Amino acid sequence: MNAASAECAPTWSTWRELVLVVTCARNLRRTVAIALCVGTVFFAMNQLGLVLAGRATTGVWVKGALTYLTPLMVSNFGVLSATRRRNLTRD
Repeated sequence: MNAASAECAPTWSTWRELVLVVTCARNLRRTVAIALCVGTVFFAMNQLGLVLAGRATTGVWVKGALTYLTPLMVSNFGVLSATRRRNLTRD
């Protein structure tokens, strides 16, 4: 086990552990790959025409950035939902 994988929290219940799960190399590679694939398809469908026509405004570029950020956040939400450690003790 290398140092990077030793720092990967397999599950989380605190904010600090949440950050470790999201920034774990394995999870980060997956979520970034998903964001690039899905974001590129959505960008091509929604903004590429304006960019190629030379009519891209600041708003178009902001939308383009959000087009990639949205699937990144959704895929991270999926990772965090799957790895959340719940307290099973009841009073």
